[in-house]
Amino acid sequence: MTDRSQELITTAAQAAADKLAHDIVAYDVSDVLSITDAFLLASAPNDRQVKSIVDEIEERLQKELGAKPVRREGDRDARWILLDYVDIVVHVQHSEERVFYALERLWKDCPELDLPEDAKATRGKAEQHAKLQAAEEAAQLDGDWR
Repeated sequence: MTDRSQELITTAAQAAADKLAHDIVAYDVSDVLSITDAFLLASAPNDRQVKSIVDEIEERLQKELGAKPVRREGDRDARWILLDYVDIVVHVQHSEERVFYALERLWKDCPELDLPEDAKATRGKAEQHAKLQAAEEAAQLDGDWR
């Protein structure tokens, strides 16, 4: 993996963390794929936040590193948006898609990349959010029964 790829991953991960993305992780896939060096994965609990995270990543990479994606896919539904920078590919998924497609399982044998502390701190946030949401829904249902 190149220094440029690491720089892109680090900046994108920080941008995602700044927009409150969940479970940010990056993998060095350069040994198994010839088309890119690294994947960055992040998720959010709703479509608006997915789009906001992607917009922030795109803006930050353009502003700080002069990088523009060669392709952007998934805007229509904002459930899974992909930004292809050739050197890296960014996947920002709705939390439900993240669980369903489980990209981490596909790349678990690839080395995980070091990320900024803010990005590391997002690990487990999706699970916490899901538990909180389930508790709120249960409390609401309990209140409806009374």
